[in-house]
Amino acid sequence: MKRRASLQLIGGGVVFAAAPALTGCSSDLPAQALQAWEGPGNESDPRRWILSYAILAPNSHNLQSWRVDLRQEGLVTLYCDTTRLLPETDPYSRQIMMAQGTFLELFDMAAREKGYRTEIDLFPQGVFGPKAVDQRPVAQIRLTPDGAVAKDPLFAQILRRHTNREAYEDKAVPSQAVAALQSSVSPFAIQAGVIANGDQLQLHRAIAKDAWRIELTTPRTILESYRVLRVGPEEITKYRDGLSLNDPMVRALVRFGLFDRTKAPQPDDMAVTGEVKKFNAKLDSTSAFFWLITEGNDRKTQVNAGRAYARAQLAATALGLSMQPLSQALQEYPEQAKPYADIHRLLGANPATHTVQMWARLGYAPPVQASPRRGVDSHLIRT
Repeated sequence: MKRRASLQLIGGGVVFAAAPALTGCSSDLPAQALQAWEGPGNESDPRRWILSYAILAPNSHNLQSWRVDLRQEGLVTLYCDTTRLLPETDPYSRQIMMAQGTFLELFDMAAREKGYRTEIDLFPQGVFGPKAVDQRPVAQIRLTPDGAVAKDPLFAQILRRHTNREAYEDKAVPSQAVAALQSSVSPFAIQAGVIANGDQLQLHRAIAKDAWRIELTTPRTILESYRVLRVGPEEITKYRDGLSLNDPMVRALVRFGLFDRTKAPQPDDMAVTGEVKKFNAKLDSTSAFFWLITEGNDRKTQVNAGRAYARAQLAATALGLSMQPLSQALQEYPEQAKPYADIHRLLGANPATHTVQMWARLGYAPPVQASPRRGVDSHLIRT
């Protein structure tokens, strides 16, 4: 499916509304940027084989903020790539920590599939503080061959899992699917649920609409997304991360210097209001919302929430369901204070003791293309 970027002539210049890149990327992405989704092939090193699946984990803005050290035999040490953070929309790096968790969960699944047992030691040199991440390791993983280790049936969904930002079908999510999603996160101390009917659906939609509008019309937050926007085959293939946009019209504008990614659009631009309207329509077509709530919000809790979300999305994939995180209302910058409070109140989570770690659209939708991945080598620490 091709998607037209919204353009508007304003004051003699061309302004591009970034929303297409945020709510759904253009299709027809370069094959080279998607090679990682073909799997490990004949990879002989079991650690690299396992990593080839772990790097396919869902992660915020597709930053892929993972650095991996394989220099010690039998060990894999995971670090957060502190050059790949979101200081404006994720000021305390909660989402980045969840992405460390999604990586670890897929790593564990792949290790089991390969016949290895994992011992995961979180924050072996000390836990990060609540305000910032640093250069200490997130996890150290010891791999031990174990022919009796139980394989995880969700592993089969890793190469099929993709975040779907398109419109969802007007089709109810059955109660059996809800139960399966809740069961999928049972290895972790976390509450999971689905809102699939009743008046609360409208309340969820309203909060999501408000939060999306705020992020799109706050200059510093939209510019943060612009900075990781990859336009056209050359950029997409070169970086293999971020938000991909391969629309021919936008590519032409970039070629002629008419698209300035250093300037935010005005909130009342027709391009912006049009994108808000399109995303609102997607929310109106959404028949269910999925959520995860934890008691507490320390770094280990955030990592484990990411592990739980990875399992839930894989379980949804197995059921033919799609998910799209609605991260805006969970972000902790001042402009999002009201949506943040509203979604916590609606889900009965007192922010003083509990945190909504994930909130996502859930439903049936046509399949979508994968997002680019940088490949195993780009994550490895060499010296």
